[in-house]
Amino acid sequence: MIALALALLIATTLQPTARAADSPIKADTDQPIEINADSLEVQQDRNLAVFSGNVDATQGRIRLRADRLNVWYRQGGNDSADVQGTISRIEAQGQVFVSSPEETARGDNGVYDVPAKQIVLTGQVVLTRGENVIRGERLVMDMESGRSQVVGGGSRVRGLFVPPKKE
Repeated sequence: MIALALALLIATTLQPTARAADSPIKADTDQPIEINADSLEVQQDRNLAVFSGNVDATQGRIRLRADRLNVWYRQGGNDSADVQGTISRIEAQGQVFVSSPEETARGDNGVYDVPAKQIVLTGQVVLTRGENVIRGERLVMDMESGRSQVVGGGSRVRGLFVPPKKE
């Protein structure tokens, strides 16, 4: 779910980082978000919908899979920008996998800040494009600009970049 926007400000105090400029995980943030799962629990008093079991969410070209999604939504108000049922935040838990036609990213947990158009994956993160692979502990993806940042946490960021094959 994608379609998150980042203004990439991460506190990276002496933590190794890698940036992937113009990353292709750029989302169609104006598209609807469709979520499918084995079950749904709605907690009206908390403005929370909990999807669990084989969760699959799509927004335009971006797909998110996870074991569980907690989806927070805003109640409608007098402000026309505050439309009833608007999703404000999605938290993904367990085997989180985000993909576009060109790139994939996975981690243990993820947060999609819908208004900010930003996805953050944490826990044994792997970002893949073709045969190129970057590993770290935290990945921040700006879905509007297409920029990504990988942070190593307590370890170093690791990258494997495979040159194009000669024909």
